[in-house]
Amino acid sequence: MCKFLAKFDKINATVKQLAGNKREKVMVKKLLDTAKVSGNTKVAKTGKKGMPFGGNVRMAQLSMMPDNILCAGSKSAGCMDLCLKDAGLAAVYRSVNIARQARTDFWHADREGFLSQLRRELSNFAKLCEKQEVQGVVRLNVLSDIAWEEHNIPQDFPTLYFYDYTKRAKRLNKTPSNYDLMFSYSARHQYRKQVLMAVCHDNPIAVVFKSKMPDTFLGREVIDGDQSDLTNVHAGKVIIGLKAKGPAKHDTSGFVVDANVIPSFTVA
Repeated sequence: MCKFLAKFDKINATVKQLAGNKREKVMVKKLLDTAKVSGNTKVAKTGKKGMPFGGNVRMAQLSMMPDNILCAGSKSAGCMDLCLKDAGLAAVYRSVNIARQARTDFWHADREGFLSQLRRELSNFAKLCEKQEVQGVVRLNVLSDIAWEEHNIPQDFPTLYFYDYTKRAKRLNKTPSNYDLMFSYSARHQYRKQVLMAVCHDNPIAVVFKSKMPDTFLGREVIDGDQSDLTNVHAGKVIIGLKAKGPAKHDTSGFVVDANVIPSFTVA
């Protein structure tokens, strides 16, 4: 009888494990959000008139749960605790971050399967944009900093336009022509090397300011970056000024900048 119960428990445990795996697969059946109206305010503004591509665009975005692997520069930049993962719809609907975590788990557990599914979804998105006669715009690092160019994702979809923020300066000017990057600034000493590398390039640099934005920063003109990401990434050699929101207003790590404090390092 004991042997029977032990065998039954083993079978039951296997069934539960398979059921759990099945639920996980269901949760990641879709990687991209291609809805016409995005839950991300700045992303949603991208499709308005007066924007690049004449506002005639359709967005696709990939939102994952950030960690020190997916967002490798977050530790030195000091932004992980201030991450927007719990802002917006995620603050209201628990399912948002559950779905993000499922995608992150998928990435870590089955990289080949993840990339294969992403390619299928991007292919379908490209066909949809062609049918609707709109420019497909893709942001794959909503809450991550993956070097998609190293996986040939933008290269494989030349009709789509990709853009992202990054905290890894070595990625700047190494992406294909249909993939543009904005560098994310932090004044933390641990991040100094990244900033000094970034200012040597012409990519826009995004800076979160604690209060009023200055006219210039790091020797560059400051523009209002709370309008549209697509406008920002095409702005050229400027500072994309962003206003601190939520917990970021009280940040003391150096990620959020006090415009009245001059950076502790100089820029040539």
